[in-house]
Amino acid sequence: MGLAYEFDWSVLWRYPYGLWLLKGLGLTIFIGLTAWFIALAVGITVGTLRVTQYRILRIAATAYVEILRNIPLLVQMFFWFYAGPMLFGESLSREINRISGLNIYVSIFGLGLYTASRVAEHVRAGFASISIDQYQAVLSTGMTQVQMYRHVIIPYALRLIIPPLATEFLTVFKNTSIVMTIGVAELTFQSYQIDAETFHGLESTTGAMIIYLFLGMAVVKFMDLVEKKYKIEGLVGR
Repeated sequence: MGLAYEFDWSVLWRYPYGLWLLKGLGLTIFIGLTAWFIALAVGITVGTLRVTQYRILRIAATAYVEILRNIPLLVQMFFWFYAGPMLFGESLSREINRISGLNIYVSIFGLGLYTASRVAEHVRAGFASISIDQYQAVLSTGMTQVQMYRHVIIPYALRLIIPPLATEFLTVFKNTSIVMTIGVAELTFQSYQIDAETFHGLESTTGAMIIYLFLGMAVVKFMDLVEKKYKIEGLVGR
């Protein structure tokens, strides 16, 4: 018995559908990279505050991590996009909702903050893997606590946690597919648009999966190069 479904793989490159996929890929990369820079900056800061000697800063950093990493990303996206503007009052909320491309900004912001909570835990683990003797050795040189973390401990810890950071970097790009739920026309959104126009969802979603696969492989290869360049001999390496 033959299949009633007629395959048409040309929807992956035929105008305008091929262009839709390219635009979706471009937006996916843009959101993923921008969110990653936010995640890295915020994650390093929060992870450092989690081991600081100041109790109130440790509590605040711990609260950030525990709240954001334990709430599903999809729920956070809905909150920042639909409820977030209401936090600024009715009049300002209306102005915020008029911003062009608001859903893109929200997706970057939400994905970046969520990923930062996970990065912060890796950073804290990196600090925990450094022996107390190394901290004392750095302080014995006359450095302050801030100088110690900035010039020695943070760079050293980051080199230790390159492998888990590579996983988070890859996860950022995969999590961009969630932002389609707030109307962002990234790769997954575009594949569904092609399905709606052509009724060839098998081909469009397969095409999106292949693009995600190659994007992920490129990210992994890049992080492999970073790991080889900055690895600490005898501690990190594949």
